[in-house]
Amino acid sequence: MSMRLKNNYVSKDRKYRRYKMKNENTEMAQDRIEIMEKIKKLEEEGLFDVDAENDLPTIELLPDKVDYLNKKSSSRLKARVANTVGERFLENLIKKNKLIIKEIIGLENFKQVKTGAMITCNHFNPFDCFTIESVFRLTEQAKNQKLYKVIREGNYTNFPGLYGFLFRNCDTLPLSSNIDTMKEFMNAVEKILQRGDYILIYPEQSLWWNYKKPKPLKDGAFKIAVKNNVPIIPIFITMEDSDQIGPDGFPIQEYTVHILEPIYLDKSLSNKENVEKMKEKNFQDWKQVYEQFYGIPLEYTTIKKETSEVNGN
Repeated sequence: MSMRLKNNYVSKDRKYRRYKMKNENTEMAQDRIEIMEKIKKLEEEGLFDVDAENDLPTIELLPDKVDYLNKKSSSRLKARVANTVGERFLENLIKKNKLIIKEIIGLENFKQVKTGAMITCNHFNPFDCFTIESVFRLTEQAKNQKLYKVIREGNYTNFPGLYGFLFRNCDTLPLSSNIDTMKEFMNAVEKILQRGDYILIYPEQSLWWNYKKPKPLKDGAFKIAVKNNVPIIPIFITMEDSDQIGPDGFPIQEYTVHILEPIYLDKSLSNKENVEKMKEKNFQDWKQVYEQFYGIPLEYTTIKKETSEVNGN
């Protein structure tokens, strides 16, 4: 089932097409050019799980600095404020065409799921979590369930201002380099899934700006799904240039969101076998969407070495 968004998402006439490309001669931002060159090099070296962005050094997240389940009244208050602000922020992104969702395919696949679930998605933009948030709000589950987002440690501890406030309070689950904090993380994840809520996670474990290919996947998301006996809902977002030029001088991308069939555990397999099977199925489903949408086979530029291989190629 394909769904083209209307009104506050993307109307058929697409208001943004009324405008000429006022910034068509805008010079491409040097930092984006450098990031693209870094991504090219990382792919050649097969370092798919290394972030391409020049992030600040990560501050360690300690157990007493995070309240995963909002047990404190102050945490609940901040969450209410953050979610209200976040909704307005999302609406503003869409209104100003900074986030363009062209089409949603497979929304009905959410209806199959009667429990909590892990949602996997390719990671190519800091705003792609807002895309998933927009999609989730169109599901029946959104009436009674919540969507949590797994984020990197530095996004939770490093950011000041509005972004920092949203990262810390908008239903996020920060990872941590601290073992004790990760125990709290895992306990919270278990409770969230068992009560029927959803968790968005990026199994590629890296953000590569506007990178269209699916990257090899890590085990984490699938270990969590197997441990908690919940399905994986794979989502793959494809991109096309819009006729809008962003402040960085590059075309703003318009997204097609592909929601694929849920992946369930096979009770005849061991936990380890289930992790591998679900991960491989997720990757192959993403690969199929990529090849069908772009009309090209999935190939990496990785320079092969005799002693190593790139998973998924």
